[in-house]
Amino acid sequence: MTINCKGTLVDLASPKVMGILNITPDSFFDGGKYKNESDILSQVEKMLLDGATFIDVGAYSSRPGAKHISEEEELQRIVPVINLLVQNFPEIIISVDTFRSKVAQETINAGAAIINDISGGQMDNNMFTTVANLQVPYILMHMLGTPQNMQKNPVYTDVTQEIISFFAAQIHKLHQLKLNDIIIDVGFGFGKTNVHNFEILKNLSLFKSLDTPILAGISRKSMLYKTLDISAQEALNATTSANTIALLNGANILRVHDVKEAVEAVKIVNQISF
Repeated sequence: MTINCKGTLVDLASPKVMGILNITPDSFFDGGKYKNESDILSQVEKMLLDGATFIDVGAYSSRPGAKHISEEEELQRIVPVINLLVQNFPEIIISVDTFRSKVAQETINAGAAIINDISGGQMDNNMFTTVANLQVPYILMHMLGTPQNMQKNPVYTDVTQEIISFFAAQIHKLHQLKLNDIIIDVGFGFGKTNVHNFEILKNLSLFKSLDTPILAGISRKSMLYKTLDISAQEALNATTSANTIALLNGANILRVHDVKEAVEAVKIVNQISF
């Protein structure tokens, strides 16, 4: 449960929190909010002070139906931000949210430490060899389809077992390439109905059979706010409730917009002796 992030060993036996920094104009919750250096630095400083171990930076919106952007535009958005963060926070551990191997390569070169791939290696055939050559921790997420079509009638026979089988196959490929620091993300909301999402949340402990750390990314997602008939902006309490369930079912990393509340959930759950 220990991963090597640019020489810093991070023990995930005690759950950690990953703060989200979207530098996209159209992300579902905070799109367009962090447009200049001052806003970016202020938000990252707040997340770090609130207890984030990792900062996940994304320049490609992956919300359902999001606009597709080119590799060049993604790089133009994200590389300067990685440089800015490394310059201002030398000890920062940056995760880069991308499915493109070239973006992975260039952001790691710029000082990022982790690659977070929503496609689990399915949208760029060079991703696995790239992360293996870089020898960086890799977040392997499950998604059915692409962000543009993933919510158009996703169908499974057994959603939990099908995702476990997907992970087992992809982990085997990565191990063959000698990459060992692998984290799995079940991909709440990525090609899943609400019924699928809550079944996965209930069964999250079954994914521990894969013997990899588990990341849960539920923060303010539609599975929460649509269930309660509220907006994403009103879904902080629901997020904390879902994060607590995820922690009790074995999550090692919470990927969130609201770091302080997630850190508090971790501290409370840590008081329980399993």
